[in-house]
Amino acid sequence: MDKKPFHIVSPLLESLSLSRAGGTRVYMKLENIQPTGSFKIRGIGHLCQEVARRGCRGFVCSSGGNAGLAAAYAAKKLGLPITVVVPSTTGPGTVRKLEELGAEVEVSGQVWDDANRRALELAETKGWVSIHPFDHPLLWQGHASLVQELKDSLDTKPAAIVLAVGGGGLLAGVVAGLHQVGWQDVPIVAAETWGAHSFHAALAAGRLVTLPDITSVAKCLGAKTVSARALECAQECQIISQVVEDTEAVRAVEQFLDDERMLVQPACGAALALLYTGRLQQLQREGRLRAPLGSVVVVVVCGGGGIQAAQLRALKSQLGLE
Repeated sequence: MDKKPFHIVSPLLESLSLSRAGGTRVYMKLENIQPTGSFKIRGIGHLCQEVARRGCRGFVCSSGGNAGLAAAYAAKKLGLPITVVVPSTTGPGTVRKLEELGAEVEVSGQVWDDANRRALELAETKGWVSIHPFDHPLLWQGHASLVQELKDSLDTKPAAIVLAVGGGGLLAGVVAGLHQVGWQDVPIVAAETWGAHSFHAALAAGRLVTLPDITSVAKCLGAKTVSARALECAQECQIISQVVEDTEAVRAVEQFLDDERMLVQPACGAALALLYTGRLQQLQREGRLRAPLGSVVVVVVCGGGGIQAAQLRALKSQLGLE
């Protein structure tokens, strides 16, 4: 059995352009260069390794994106079969990548929630383990490794951690990591786009809220309901929820490509947009973040395997950004 984790220790680099935009020193945690292109391999790799150790015979995963890619990669490393169920909105590029990793791909439904229902049925009939994209304690434990790496490379704890929230897996993992290293007083600024703002809606209502539909272009943030754990996290740590427009997220993707020469998904662009649009300074003016911050801000560049130059152009024209 492969004991070594499937993720790498990702670089933590200072960004001059993000620092300039954010008005403070900003470090990028570059999860976009993980195997399969996103942070997902941390948690999903850990979960797959654990259940394989317990004798699992195969995997089913419902994801039209990074979670599916990570699960397919992990299954391949473990020599186990996997079926990935994706919604019909999934691009042909992603399906091809999944198949190249040896996964069997099945298309079911319009949105992730539909694909997930089908995946659970399949797991039941095949007797395989269903790998949830964001809602499992072993996932969060795997994602928590990101914070341990921050602890290992930073001299002092960060003033804030900026990240994107989809279903809440990364958030739950970072909160778990903050507890592990004794940093639970570090505020987290959680970014979403309008139309995929299920965490923001849940915080406002004080309970889980299901969005009627995912209308944002950041389909990777597209869970209509966040995990219950994400909401619990807001009780344990200081989490500041911020929502940006699709146009701001896509502009941030383009700006980041120019500044850092790396192409990330709009989901990741949501987190970057908080820096590029001056939200940090606004939060300081509102007294929700310390001013001056007194230490570095870490932005998790969560990445994204499903973005190409052509797709960025298409998103720009769809949003009228040409």
